[in-house]
Amino acid sequence: MEDCFWNKQGLCFLLFLCVTDVLCVWIHYSVPEEKKSGSLVANVLKDLKLGIGDLSARRAQLVSKSSKQYFHLDTDSGALLINDKIDREALCGQSELCLLQTEIVLQNPLELYTIEVKVEDVNDNAPRFSQNDFHLEIPEIVPPNTRFPLESAQDVDLGENSIQNYNLSPNEYFRLGIESKKDGRKSMDLILEKSLDREKQSHLELTLMALDGGVPQRTGTVKIKINILDNNDNFPHFIQSEYRVRIKENSPRDTLVSKVEAKDLDFGPNAQITYSFHQVPDKILDLFHLNGMTGEITVWGEIDYEKETSYDIGIKATDGGGLSGHCHVLVEVEDVNDNAPEVSVLSLTDIIQEDSPLNTVVAFFSITDRDSGDNGKTTCSVQMNLPFALRSTKNNYYQLMIQSPLDRERVPEYNVTITATDQGSPRLTSTRIIHVQISDVNDNTPEFEKPLFEMSLQENNIPGLLIGSVHAVDLDMEKNGKVTYSLLPGEPGGSPAASYISINSETGNMYALRSLDYEQIKDFKVTVRATDGGIPPLSSDVVVRVVIADENDNAPFFLYPLQNSTSPCNELLPKMAEAGYLVTKVVAVDRDSGQNSWLSYELLKATDPGLFSLGAQNGEVKTRRPLTERDSSKQRLIIAVRDNGVPPQTSTATLNILPVEGFSDPYLKVVDVRQQEHEDEGTLTMYLVICLASVSSVFLLCIISFVVIKSCKKDPGGTFIAAPPHFPPARPDIPENCTDSQSGSLSRNCQYDVCLTGGSLSSEFRFLRPLIPVFSVADPNIPVIHKTSPGSQDLSDSLEDNKSKEQVRNY
Repeated sequence: MEDCFWNKQGLCFLLFLCVTDVLCVWIHYSVPEEKKSGSLVANVLKDLKLGIGDLSARRAQLVSKSSKQYFHLDTDSGALLINDKIDREALCGQSELCLLQTEIVLQNPLELYTIEVKVEDVNDNAPRFSQNDFHLEIPEIVPPNTRFPLESAQDVDLGENSIQNYNLSPNEYFRLGIESKKDGRKSMDLILEKSLDREKQSHLELTLMALDGGVPQRTGTVKIKINILDNNDNFPHFIQSEYRVRIKENSPRDTLVSKVEAKDLDFGPNAQITYSFHQVPDKILDLFHLNGMTGEITVWGEIDYEKETSYDIGIKATDGGGLSGHCHVLVEVEDVNDNAPEVSVLSLTDIIQEDSPLNTVVAFFSITDRDSGDNGKTTCSVQMNLPFALRSTKNNYYQLMIQSPLDRERVPEYNVTITATDQGSPRLTSTRIIHVQISDVNDNTPEFEKPLFEMSLQENNIPGLLIGSVHAVDLDMEKNGKVTYSLLPGEPGGSPAASYISINSETGNMYALRSLDYEQIKDFKVTVRATDGGIPPLSSDVVVRVVIADENDNAPFFLYPLQNSTSPCNELLPKMAEAGYLVTKVVAVDRDSGQNSWLSYELLKATDPGLFSLGAQNGEVKTRRPLTERDSSKQRLIIAVRDNGVPPQTSTATLNILPVEGFSDPYLKVVDVRQQEHEDEGTLTMYLVICLASVSSVFLLCIISFVVIKSCKKDPGGTFIAAPPHFPPARPDIPENCTDSQSGSLSRNCQYDVCLTGGSLSSEFRFLRPLIPVFSVADPNIPVIHKTSPGSQDLSDSLEDNKSKEQVRNY
C-alpha cells in the first residue's frame, strides 16, 4: 500500500522544488475501499525524510481537498490512518481512476506535500437489474434472428469485479446475444431463434443471470416474461438516433432539456407511441423527467456541475403493438459561478507583541473554489489601512504578515478582513475576519503633566502637611503603565531633600516633614522621578520648586537704642537747641520680608510729650520747641516700633535724653535713669552746685595726673586714658551695618567733643563734625590726649589753648 503507483499511460510523478520559499512534493499511495476506520494507509516519515517528532515540532496539518476528511495523520508516529470508511462507488462512481488528494502542511520552514491516495476497487457489490421482472410483448410474426434489447444489469464495481457474463435459462425459442461497446459496457439482446406460435404458447418466462468476475463471484437475476401478440409489423423509429443538448447547472425545475420524437408506420393502436427511459441509472430518474406522451425531457432535480458534467439518457419509444425503438440523449452541463471562494485558516497567532519584527507571519490560510475555469480562479486581499499584508505561495496558499510597525497605545487590536473573490460573472466574494490582539511591551516612559511644578508652603507649617502633588502618565498598560514616584538625592538649602519633604510613591502627594522657617530658607528645588513597573523600567524626572511664604512671626528689633540692654541709653541735648533739632535717630529692623518688614515708629510715652517728635518712617527724634528752664533735666522717651504684618508685631525701647549746657569732664558717666526715676525733682541751684563740684573734681584729677606723668618723665605732655563709653555687646543675629532710610534703619558713626567749664553754672555744648577715621568704641588702646598750657589763670583761655578731648562713638 505504501508503494507509489504508475498510471496506465506510464506517466511518472515528479518531485519538484518550488523556486519560492515553499517546497511542493507529490507522494502516492493506494488503499482498498471499505477498510475499517483507523486502518493504516502508510507511514509518511520515510517519504518526507523526517524523523520522529518532526511533524509535531513543525506543526504538521493534514488538509483535505474534498469536503470530507477521509484520512487522519498521527503526528507522533507519522502514520497516515483512515479516518472514515471509503466507498469507492459513492466517491468516484464508474471512473476507472479514483484518487483522493490531501496535503500535509509543515511550517518553519513552510513545506507542502501533496498526497494522492488511489482507492482500489473490491468486489463488494453484486450485479443488479433495475427491475425484478422484464415484460416483453412480441408479435407472433416476428421472424427468427430478431433482436429484442434487454436492459443490462448494473454493477458499480470496476474491472474484474464488474459484470463479466450473462446466462439465460434454457429454452427453444430464444438465445442471448452480448456485444461489447467502445466504452467497455455490454449491450444485451434477446435473439429469436425459432418462430413463435401464439396458438401453441402465448406466454414464456425466462430467467436471466448476470455474473461478475470478483472473488467470491456475485450474481444477479431477473425474470423475463414474454407475451406473444398478434401481428404488428412496423417498429417505432426516432428521427435522430442521438440527441446532444447543453444545459446550465442550477437550472430551475421543469426547464425543458430536449424533446424526442419517434414515428410508427402502423395504423391505429399499433401506431400510438409512448416514451420511457431505457437502461438509465437511478440518478437520472432523480434529475430528469420524461413526458411519456410528448417526449419532452425536463429538469426534475438539482443539476450540479461539480457533481457531474454530463449525462447519457436512453429513451425508448413503444407503439401500441409492443414494438419499440431506441435513441440516446447526451446532456452536457455548463458550469455557472455558483460557488463562492472558501477561506480556510490553517494557522493563526491571534496575540502578537507590539515590537514584533516586520514580516512576522500572523496567519496561514488557503483559498478554494469548487467552480471550474475562470469561475474557479480567485484573488485575495485585505484592507489597505492596516499594518498587515498578504504574501501568496503555491496552490492558493497565503500568509498574513506584518508590514509596518505596531503600536498598542494607538491601536490595541485589529479586525483583519480577508476578502476572496473569484473571476466568474457575476463575481462571488467571501470574507473571513481574523481578530488580532496586540500585547503590550514597555516602550513608553512616564510623562509628567508639566515640565516644572511650583508649590507654595506657608512657613511655620505643621509637619506632615500636604504641599501638593505631581502626576505622570504612562501610556502602557498593567504593570508597564503603573507609575511610582520617588525623590532623587539633593541638597536644598544645604540639607538633604529627604529631610524637608517626602512623597507618596503611589499617589505622588508631597508632604512637609518639618516646620520650615522663611528666614532660614526661602525656597528650594527637589527632583521627583516617576518610574514604571516594566522590565526594564523606564523613568522620567521633573523639578519641583517649593516656595516658602513669609508669615509675620518676627517682632521688630531695636538696633538703637539697643533693645533688652541692661544699660540705659542716654543722649545729650544742648539746652540751646532750637525747634527741629535732630537729637538722635532710632533704628529698628525686622527679619520678616515684604510688608511684614515695613516699620513705623510711635512715641508711646515721654516725660514732656510736647517737647519731642518722632518720625513715623525714619525714626528721627527731633525737638518740637526750644528748651526752657522749666523743662526737666531728664527726659525719658518710650518708643514703639510696629511692623505692617497681620497681626502686627510691636517692640518698645527706652531712650534717655539729658539736656546740658557745657562739658568739662572728658567722659560723661552713664546715668542710670532707672534709679533716678523715683528721685524727687531738685532745684536748679542744687544742680549747679553738683555740677560745679563735679567739674572741680575732674579738674583737680587732671592736674594730679599731669604731675604724676611729668614725674615719671614718660611724656612731656599730660595724658590720660579716656574710658570708652559703655555700649551693650552686638547681637549675632543683627547685622552690623543696617542702612535703610526708608524702613527706619540707620547706621551712623558720630564723634563729639564735650567741654565742661568749671567756673560757672552755665555750660557750652558744641556739636562738631565727625572725625575720620572712626575707631571702634570697644578698643581701649586708642588714647585721647588732653593738653593744658601752664600758667593759665582763666579756664576759658586754658580751654582755648589746651583742650581735653574724648572720642566717643554713638549709634
